[in-house]
Amino acid sequence: MKVGIISDTHVPGAASSLPPAVYEIFKGAELILHAGDIVELSVLEELSAIAPVEAVAGNMDSPDLQIRLPRKKTLAIGKFMVGLIHGKYRIDEQKELIRKEFDNVDLIVYGHSHTPFWGRVGDVLFLNPGSPTDNQYAPYHSVAVLTVGEALTAEIVRIEDSLR
Repeated sequence: MKVGIISDTHVPGAASSLPPAVYEIFKGAELILHAGDIVELSVLEELSAIAPVEAVAGNMDSPDLQIRLPRKKTLAIGKFMVGLIHGKYRIDEQKELIRKEFDNVDLIVYGHSHTPFWGRVGDVLFLNPGSPTDNQYAPYHSVAVLTVGEALTAEIVRIEDSLR
């Protein structure tokens, strides 16, 4: 199963719309997870044209989204339990503090730092797709693709400036 992972879109603040490359990268996805800082509902509507979307609210989201979306959620995807959260902590301590938000998960998808990360920390996998529109704390714009099968694998996909 292909799952598109996105966070920190900040539309229309950081960009007027999602980069066209996002639609190509997520083509064929069966699910999209958005880890917050969506900012405007239109982003979720656009993504839902590709695949069903699960999302959580981030600290920069509109009041409407803050009310509509939970701060965190746990999802069963295949045989795995996935925690979805935006995050709100300093970058250097974020993973440790986010881990305390979830019991019995295999993977935590998060955002907030705009810094792409894929790897195991202790007994849990962490995936931060970075941001497709704002690379304030990263050298490039990015999203991620999660593959769910017998194991969880992920790839951080860099969005080239020429494709934005």
